[in-house]
Amino acid sequence: MVSMTQLEAYYNKFNEEKRLNSRHGQVEYRVSMKYICEYLEKAAAKIEHAAAFAHEVRSQIKVLDIGAGTGRYSVALADAGYDVTAVELVRYNLGILKQKKSRVKALQGNALNLKKLEDNCFDVTLLFGPMYHLFDFEDKRKALREAKRVTKPGGVIFVAYCMNEYGVITYGFKERHIVECMEENRFANDFKIISQPQTLYDYVRIEDIDALNEAEDLERLTIFSPDGPANYMRTFLNQLSQEEFEAFVQYQFAICERPDLIGAGAHTVDIIRKHCN
Repeated sequence: MVSMTQLEAYYNKFNEEKRLNSRHGQVEYRVSMKYICEYLEKAAAKIEHAAAFAHEVRSQIKVLDIGAGTGRYSVALADAGYDVTAVELVRYNLGILKQKKSRVKALQGNALNLKKLEDNCFDVTLLFGPMYHLFDFEDKRKALREAKRVTKPGGVIFVAYCMNEYGVITYGFKERHIVECMEENRFANDFKIISQPQTLYDYVRIEDIDALNEAEDLERLTIFSPDGPANYMRTFLNQLSQEEFEAFVQYQFAICERPDLIGAGAHTVDIIRKHCN
């Protein structure tokens, strides 16, 4: 795992709010929220008289946002009426989240040890940041195990990962570090990135995600790319009219689950279920 000092220094300068409000960030956010809301609605539908008392029902659905950052997801979900708890490692981000004066219950904590949270509490758990900064398989597995522990039997966990090919193509080729990376043995023979904590981010392929799910006995419901080609096209997206941009978002909604495209995007979100027994 990246040290706390490194993460603090990085996130004290990195503007996560600005990223998710950019056009490429909007694609990621809107596609992710579409799936989150679908599963929250399924959870609500299990409650008797859900249609008649929508707001009251939402308040009974418990959501956990691990690695909540500045609260882009957790605040929106709390505003929609859900009972939301947010856990964030970096104090700077946590401070911004709390300044929003939302109904989110915000805590400082580490994805590897959610000791402040009890077992089997949450209907939907989001694990959208921690896997980016965990470099060891066992650390990733610990984070997944903790998310599983606090999620109700039959509950759903959303796990986000940074993808290998995006790192190779963007940093290696587009930003022209490829020769340097090869000379420093930062790729395996098949161009799998050999990440180090000083690089801050770890990158995976679908087979790595599959191995984690198998290790923790978690059932995949859906896997999708929330941003697809958006991060490769940042400058071009900014040139589109609003109507053209909306068409691009609809395009990403349509193709985000295609298995031939998932691993090529900057991020992948795996939707997994905790078994009932």
